[in-house]
Amino acid sequence: MSAFKSKYQDELIANAAYIGTPGKGILAADESTGTIGKRLSSINVENVEENRRVLRELLFTTPGALQYLSGVILFEETLYQKTASGKPFVELLKEGGVLPGIKVDKGTVELPGTNGETTTQGLDGLAQRCQKYYEAGARFAKWRAVLKIGATEASQLAINDNANGLARYAIICQENGLVPIVEPEILVDGPHDIEKCADVTERVLAAVYKALNDHHVLLEGTLLKPNMVTPGSEAPKVAPEVIAKYTVTALQRTMPPAVPAVVFLSGGQSEEEATLNLNAMNKYKGKKPWSLSFSFGRALQQSTLKTWAGKPENFEKAQAAFLSRAKANSEATLGIYKGDAKLSEGASESLHVKDYKY
Repeated sequence: MSAFKSKYQDELIANAAYIGTPGKGILAADESTGTIGKRLSSINVENVEENRRVLRELLFTTPGALQYLSGVILFEETLYQKTASGKPFVELLKEGGVLPGIKVDKGTVELPGTNGETTTQGLDGLAQRCQKYYEAGARFAKWRAVLKIGATEASQLAINDNANGLARYAIICQENGLVPIVEPEILVDGPHDIEKCADVTERVLAAVYKALNDHHVLLEGTLLKPNMVTPGSEAPKVAPEVIAKYTVTALQRTMPPAVPAVVFLSGGQSEEEATLNLNAMNKYKGKKPWSLSFSFGRALQQSTLKTWAGKPENFEKAQAAFLSRAKANSEATLGIYKGDAKLSEGASESLHVKDYKY
């Protein structure tokens, strides 16, 4: 195909490759105001801008943590926030060798005639927003499109519609200098086994890459953020090695080697569970022409949040918990994690929320 070319081409390729650097990954700190409010309420902290800023500053200023990160996804509010001493978060991250990114998806609406399945909308005005975010320092973007597994789901209509929406988003980002993270998430909800998840994942990824090619997206300047292939939330669990085999196989069958990296979402797994599964994928013997990394939100923050509990005297302990998880996931991208991270409160706690929205 004839891939997209512009003044941003070399920059897109370089930034995508950098984000996929082995040993590094992405912190997804892009929770909307409503979602972060739920997190704060779980520790009895009021959902006001200052408390949201303090939590993000806690994460971004953790001594030694940025060396394990290549990118941080921000919510629009956070893109323009500063530390208590007045340094913009964007500047702080860039000084630490971390690329700032931005969440640009705008929610979902029902797609009529497909049993209530949803498709992500919100492309109107995206080009202008991308230009504004690029000027503010963002260098990549993220868009989440959700699908479910059920008796009649995911229909091919919903799969194709979501894939085309992701492709349109991706080319708009590239036209305006942002590396698009393409996130087709298949929710873990349900009693299905891992074979069913593998089947749907392969169909979804095949449709996504057809759509990306149809829209002439520069694959070298993109990243994929998929679910891991796992059994449903109501099915018996399987070993990390089984998840690794099914997940890598699904990628091998559908994902072009031109894409530099896969940055997995955690999908409601516990912090430790997500890390062990990522580690197993990188230990798995098989063709892997892309780096396998992480773009975790809850699975990097849960124990940190619980340790902090909104109390200034817990700030350093909370940062130690975050550093431990960042280091563990860095090791998992190299397949050398030994399961020896100090487990703070919440690290082994399931983070699954049915029909998760944020």
